[in-house]
Amino acid sequence: MGEESIERADIPAERELPVLYRDEELVAINKPHGLLVHRSMIASDASEFAVQLLRDQLGQRVYPVHRLDRKTGGVLLFALNERMNSLMQQQFAEGKVQKTYRAIVRGYTPDDLEIDYPLRREDGVVQEAFTRLKTLRRTEVNLPFGKHPTSRYSLVELQPTTGRLHQLRKHMAHVFHPIIGDRPHGCNKQNKLFKEQFGMDTMLLHAQRIQFQHPVTGHEIRVSAPCQAEFERMLAVLFAD
Repeated sequence: MGEESIERADIPAERELPVLYRDEELVAINKPHGLLVHRSMIASDASEFAVQLLRDQLGQRVYPVHRLDRKTGGVLLFALNERMNSLMQQQFAEGKVQKTYRAIVRGYTPDDLEIDYPLRREDGVVQEAFTRLKTLRRTEVNLPFGKHPTSRYSLVELQPTTGRLHQLRKHMAHVFHPIIGDRPHGCNKQNKLFKEQFGMDTMLLHAQRIQFQHPVTGHEIRVSAPCQAEFERMLAVLFAD
C-alpha cells in the first residue's frame, strides 16, 4: 500500500470532522493526518479537503485562516465570514496567535532549545524563522538501529513564533532531531524502521493548541486538540514506562 493511502486511513470513514470550538464567527476542527486543507495542484491524488468537508458538514461557507501540512494533524481554525477571515489572518501575520505542537523525534533532545535558523523559500527569498523547543519525555527502545543496539526518541513541545513553510520539520532536521515519519526533511532510514517494525507511516507532528484574542469579543480563546489514534498508539509503544 502506498504512502498516501496509508496516511488517509486516519480520515474518519463517516467524513465528520471533529469540531473543537465554535461560535458565530469561528470554528476549529481536529484535522486528521493525511487530509489536505484545500485543493492543491501538487497533490492531484486527493479527492477530499478540509474546506469542502467542513463546508458540507456545517452547511455554510468556511475560510481557513491558517494552514497545516497534509501530514500534520491537530487544531485547524476557520472563519465563518470574510471579515473574520481577514481579522484572524492579520493576527497570524502579526504573530499574535500562539501555536503549540507536539512531535516525536529521533534522539535525545535538550531540555530546552531555541532554534533561530532562517529558511529559504522556493523563490529563493530567505526569511527569519524561530522555534522554541521543550522536551517532555525521552525514551530508549530495545530496537537496534545501524551500529546502535537501541534507539532513542524524544517527545517534544514546539512553539513557532514565525509561520514559514514546513518550519518545524526543517528546524528539527537542522538540529539533527528529525520528526519521525517526515518526508523529505526527516530520516528515511528511521521512517522505514517505523513502517517495518510498527506498521506506522504517519508523520508524528500534532498541532496541539492555538491561543489568541477573539477579534470581536476580546476574550482569550484557547483551543486544544487531543492526539489522534496513530499518534497515541506510538506514544504507548515508545513511552510505555
